[in-house]
Amino acid sequence: MSGRPIRRDLTDPLVDEAFYGGDPFPHYARLRAEAPLVWHPEPGFWVASRHADVLAVSTDSATYSSSKGILALEIGIEYPTPPTMMHVDPPEHTAYRQRLAPAFRPSRMAALEERVAERVSAVVDGVALDVDIDGLLSLAVPLPLMVIADLLGVDRDEWPRFYEWSEATIPDATDWPEERKAALRADMEAHLMDVVARRRAEPREDLISDLVGDGQLADHEVWMFLQQLLVAGNETTRNLIAGGLQAFCEHPGEWARLRADRSLVPTAVDELLRWTTPVVAFMRTATRDVRLGGDGPEAVDVAAGDPVVMLYASANRDEAQFGSTADTLDVGRAPNHHLAFGFGTHYCIGAALARMEARLLLAALLDRVERIEAAGEARRTPSSIIAGWQALPLHLAAA
Repeated sequence: MSGRPIRRDLTDPLVDEAFYGGDPFPHYARLRAEAPLVWHPEPGFWVASRHADVLAVSTDSATYSSSKGILALEIGIEYPTPPTMMHVDPPEHTAYRQRLAPAFRPSRMAALEERVAERVSAVVDGVALDVDIDGLLSLAVPLPLMVIADLLGVDRDEWPRFYEWSEATIPDATDWPEERKAALRADMEAHLMDVVARRRAEPREDLISDLVGDGQLADHEVWMFLQQLLVAGNETTRNLIAGGLQAFCEHPGEWARLRADRSLVPTAVDELLRWTTPVVAFMRTATRDVRLGGDGPEAVDVAAGDPVVMLYASANRDEAQFGSTADTLDVGRAPNHHLAFGFGTHYCIGAALARMEARLLLAALLDRVERIEAAGEARRTPSSIIAGWQALPLHLAAA
């Protein structure tokens, strides 16, 4: 095996949470140009920053396993049971995914659209125009939580409580004391597992009843599903919405373009997914010695047991895939082979739902809002996992 290329000047920032509170994209461009496959020695992992390499890892689950953790902070951790179904490989992952697949199939999503549209209307109608607002708590946070609550069959009016649970679960999403976060996680588990017990006794038309109806899942497996659905199912869509609103603040011409041509809404949703990339990165671990990087001079030898971090946020700005406009927001971009939902075996099962929520929200805002403007300083969440926002002050000018 060849030596491992090391560029601490390029990889050290990736393990510094403060780095993600700023604009990371110029640094990602340096990574792609200078060291697209590079080894970070502490705790030891490869960084793949190009689209082609991230795609190669994503589509080969036999060679690149999820069972050793999906985040760099999980290196060396052994879980007694998988914390999410993202932490398992086929065939176990396939079986788990099939448990959820019926709830997310196209026909179910189509049937759900009217209900999601009602939630969108309720949220958008409640937002004041021509005054400064909190874009997070007014738009980005409540909608995905209400939709997930409807799916699970829990009270959507409790979304502020669900929001705190979610924030307490994502590492580095907040600066809350660990004691508070632990208490919130315990509250989440106790509440949801109480709902599980009630659904076992009296099933309803909801996803929790679907999960427990045949009695085949153990409690820890049910909890695994619920935690992933509630947290990942809202967090990523929230960050898509928040990042999208901020993008239109910074690129008002693209909002005007969208208002002039509503047929661009579907491509705009995918462009916002590319632009925001709600999940910054995930990790896989090599199951065998493998050459990564194709036949080019920058290819590297990955050893069995080596973790590989797939930097989605960088891959989605890769000039080799998206051309000279890779660093430009283009609501009409097509084709758009972004990796915001991952790819391959672990492609996001809720992708269609996230697209639906974003599409309906954009349509509702386009009807009411002429301009989206900043009303103060937007602040990113300093997290290497989620491309979140801590503050999003907005001014929505009425159409």
